[in-house]
Amino acid sequence: MLPPFRPGTHLVFFALLLTLPSQALAVIDRDALDTAVVDAGELSRTHTLLVAVEGETVIDRGWRGHATDETANIKSLSKTLISALVGLAIERDIIEGVDQPVVELLGDRVPSDIDPQVNDITVGHLLSMQSGLQRTSGSNYAGWVASPNWVEDALTRPMVGEPGERMRYSTGNSHLLSAALTEASGRSTLALMRDWLGEPLGITIPAWTRDPQGIYFGGNEMGLTPQALLRIAELYRQQGKHDGEQLLTAEWIERSWAPRTRSVFNQDLYGYGWFRTELDDTTVHYGWGYGGQLLFVVPERNMTIVMTSDPTPPSNGSAYLEQVKAVVERMIAATVP
Repeated sequence: MLPPFRPGTHLVFFALLLTLPSQALAVIDRDALDTAVVDAGELSRTHTLLVAVEGETVIDRGWRGHATDETANIKSLSKTLISALVGLAIERDIIEGVDQPVVELLGDRVPSDIDPQVNDITVGHLLSMQSGLQRTSGSNYAGWVASPNWVEDALTRPMVGEPGERMRYSTGNSHLLSAALTEASGRSTLALMRDWLGEPLGITIPAWTRDPQGIYFGGNEMGLTPQALLRIAELYRQQGKHDGEQLLTAEWIERSWAPRTRSVFNQDLYGYGWFRTELDDTTVHYGWGYGGQLLFVVPERNMTIVMTSDPTPPSNGSAYLEQVKAVVERMIAATVP
């Protein structure tokens, strides 16, 4: 039985019926959580913040004129959604699996003058940023998006490593996956996203940027509301289930979260579109977009967190991410399962 509420107490108790026969109990130090939320809002770029515990939204805040029901540019957090789409395509036999060479899926979109090693690049290599191709991000980004054919440009860049070697973060990898999904399914990435994620989750997915050939940008420039992102975070927290329906396999979620390499930018582990770190001695899985577009899933605390931030330069990169993670760690510490 829950203890009676007493005015002034800093502990708030939530008992929510889960799919298990028993009830799960979360204890939240509300004073500590609220203090961390205030500090999150004082970070230089913060626009919105959502925190849910056991599926119950306990924080819904906006700053600088922004709200959680307004569409935000989620930047490279889009890569986390592309990863989900690949998993759904594998489940539907549109893609054979993560070991399938991407050239098999791209068909006529593959130029004739590629390096022979490109034939060894698999779907999994692209998901984990281990293609071996020269990056299209960073200083190469502007030239890549100015090219007349993004797929061809990405595939004909020099091989600077072996497929499966260390992580080289590149949005071109994610865009190749968007092109592969389009070619293999005969449908646009937008149509797949709306059909497989948007409609089942009850979220709106607006059209976003396309390349010169009409392929939706894989891994950047998607627009979603923070509330929609929270539903995606909850889908992963609940091992692919939404309203009792299995939308995404638990196996794919575990494979996506499994560490395969490490980021040279923030030293965190990386799987299929997901980073992994430890905060408050707890494993945290997160997606990260330029400027501070972030989605955190903390399974041990039955907790999900979404933050959106100013998407315009300068972003302060990993330094700003560390500031956010420090505040998020305090939010996690304020919640005890």
